[in-house]
Amino acid sequence: TILGETHEEEDEILPRKDYESLDYDRCINDPYLEVLESMDNKKAQRYEAVKWVMVFAIGVCTGLVGLFVDFFVRLFTQLKFRVVQSSVEECTEKGCLALSLLELLGFNLTFVFLASLLVLIQPVAAGSGIPEIKCYLNGVKVPGVVRLRTVVCKAMGVLFSVAGGLFVGKEGPMIHSGAVVGAGLPQFQSISLRKIQFNFPYFRSDRDKRDFVSAGAAAGVAAAFGAPIGGTLFSLEEGSSFWNQGLTWKVLFCSMAATFTLNFFRSGIQFGSWGSFQLPGLLNFGEFKCSESDKKCHLWTAVDLGFFILMGIVGGLLGATFNCLNKRLAKYRMRNVHPKPKLVRVLESLLVSLTTTVVVFVASMVLGECRQMSSTSHSGNDTLSLQGMSEDVNSSIKTFFCPNETYNDMATLFFNPQESAILQLFHQDGTFSPVTLSLFFLLYFLLSCWTYGISVPSGLFVPSLLCGAAFGRLVANLLKSYIGLDHIYSGTFALIGAASFLGGVVRMTISLTVILIESTNEITYGLPIMITLMVAKWTGDFFNKGIYDIHVNLRGVPLLEWETEVEMDKLRASDIMEPNLTYVYPHTRIQSLVSILRTTVHHAFPVVTENRGNEREFMKGNQLISNNIKFKKSSILTRAGEQRKRSQSMKSYPSSELRNMCDEHIATEEPPEKEDLLQQMLERRYTPYPNLYPDQSPSEEWTMEERFRPLTFHGLILRSQLVTLLVRGVCYSESQSSASQPRLSHAEMSEDYPRYPDIHDLDLTLLNPRMIVDVTPYMNPSPFAVSPNTHVSQVFNLFRTMGLRHLPVVNAVGEIVGIITRHNLTHEFLQARLRQHYQTI
Repeated sequence: TILGETHEEEDEILPRKDYESLDYDRCINDPYLEVLESMDNKKAQRYEAVKWVMVFAIGVCTGLVGLFVDFFVRLFTQLKFRVVQSSVEECTEKGCLALSLLELLGFNLTFVFLASLLVLIQPVAAGSGIPEIKCYLNGVKVPGVVRLRTVVCKAMGVLFSVAGGLFVGKEGPMIHSGAVVGAGLPQFQSISLRKIQFNFPYFRSDRDKRDFVSAGAAAGVAAAFGAPIGGTLFSLEEGSSFWNQGLTWKVLFCSMAATFTLNFFRSGIQFGSWGSFQLPGLLNFGEFKCSESDKKCHLWTAVDLGFFILMGIVGGLLGATFNCLNKRLAKYRMRNVHPKPKLVRVLESLLVSLTTTVVVFVASMVLGECRQMSSTSHSGNDTLSLQGMSEDVNSSIKTFFCPNETYNDMATLFFNPQESAILQLFHQDGTFSPVTLSLFFLLYFLLSCWTYGISVPSGLFVPSLLCGAAFGRLVANLLKSYIGLDHIYSGTFALIGAASFLGGVVRMTISLTVILIESTNEITYGLPIMITLMVAKWTGDFFNKGIYDIHVNLRGVPLLEWETEVEMDKLRASDIMEPNLTYVYPHTRIQSLVSILRTTVHHAFPVVTENRGNEREFMKGNQLISNNIKFKKSSILTRAGEQRKRSQSMKSYPSSELRNMCDEHIATEEPPEKEDLLQQMLERRYTPYPNLYPDQSPSEEWTMEERFRPLTFHGLILRSQLVTLLVRGVCYSESQSSASQPRLSHAEMSEDYPRYPDIHDLDLTLLNPRMIVDVTPYMNPSPFAVSPNTHVSQVFNLFRTMGLRHLPVVNAVGEIVGIITRHNLTHEFLQARLRQHYQTI
């Protein structure tokens, strides 16, 4: 279900046409204007107050989801390691280690099986969820991505997949969970819980929903890393195309609420000191501090920056390799795993779990080295949090098969939760052998690459940080041992290694820099982290895209980048628009509307009248000229044929063929030929729509030129609006004036949001096909529009910045000549049009 079309020659996945855009632009029609008329300052302030309360509630709920996941992961992991560790210690003497391995396999396979089952219930819950949320914030409606069932399966699933020992993190899914909370909480209803309904009239639009999803995603980052500012910047950097100052303030407030909710409860549960705020996020890097006995030690010096840049380059190369391998794996899965029965996905997850468990167990037992414990490692630390951190680091040391006063370095990294292993690499003064670090990095790199993409909820942040931290610690060991640089602080190199590898994989810059600074709580790391991330991103971008962009492309989602390439400006709006329009008239019979809605898949239709006054200038030689757009007759045939079919089967009636039955209306005289066209337009600008009704079908003897008439553009009407009008019986009969048509309020129009009825579910027996619908009060009379000569960069910026769904192309005299949607602005579509452009030159 998530595959894009594959281009046979290049094996390239093209954006799919069945993804819809979100309606971020307001439809300012008559029902909306009625709401505006009734709005006063007091109502506006109440609406704003409710928004702030909602944002706070989203932050608190996201924090509680994080608390739930963290609590149970910690519970299950401690239980598992306690049982297995005691078994290993007993079996070391008795020689029954196979039994310990079976116990570990039993725990891990059970947990991973449960995680896979939850993904079968809701397939969108697989993976980290960041690509899907990135698409949503970019303006693409991904089916099922923000449903209640998704967040339940995601939170429960990630809990089991992390406890099951897979090389995945819980931080990515936290971002998805926060976004779902943001989308669902302000709606006060859910498809999964249909019986629970609240009469909550606010926020019934994609515009409000997308703002809340931005806040929820930011709260997810804030809860995961204890980084509220980083969360806000993540939401800004990774997708939200439309942004304003008010939204920034709300998103930051939501992130703060999430961080401190999680901090409050975790500190209370773990330390028993409620209200002390000691544990900011799910992932805490601890405090970086040189031991006071070592006078030479500095966190970093200017000389180290050179090493950091080199580490950034290596991190970028490693990240590009990771992404390349993962893309090939994902394509293999799309061809060979996804088409098969769902059970195959569960078996694949179990295979990965089995392999990971065996590798971890065997590596810990066979490949580890016994290293001397450092006695002076934590003298002089008098703060409570640092003592807690030191105890945490010391308590997670594993002594498998090693004599007293020594520890097994490989087991210490593998036989711990990932967060503990990261703290070991950042803060453990005892050394890790270069061989151990190299083997650990290699095994972790390959297994986490294989794991990302299987059918379990899985984050990528923590595995990438752990992989990178091992690489950084290895560099520090080599510099100390072989080059003799005694002044360097291993923890700093581990942190920079983690940043370089993570930056090489995900290619985020601004937000990731701030997230890492907030996680370390050390502002002096700002410059090295930023330089490392920039170098890693530039190096990786030379080879391929970031991992999330790769997975977005594999799903065939039409994502819009921040801007187009420079050479695309050789194209104009007329080169990329869709000229074959399906349109409706201001007054159309029900049978015609039903036929249009059932025979097309478009989500919006231009409302037009035929411009007979312009017809004399329309035909010149062998070309049809419609004010600064030239069409060859051959290119018109498809559209003319389509219209001929419609006139025979759909019975659409142009207003120019209609007879006016109102006595009050006085026919306007045709203006003289020489009168200025602009003057005519100005005079006609505010003329209300006449009360017209269909008299006869367009003549079947019309010539092609008669059919392809200039169409004066009056507005856009959405499919959802037309279906709502038909379902609610908004129409009038031929013998009546359109004033007798029932009127719907804004609340009635948006009552079915976000799942409007489908035209195929409509009971046609309840409708009289000869009745007429006046669509003018419900259409958007003033959508954004562009001229056919507008350059593509201007079209792109308008479309992306304003979060549009449809962009009509209207010429100098108000005739619609085409329409542009998201699919006309994707990189692949623009490239294809540019190639055509070069061929015609």
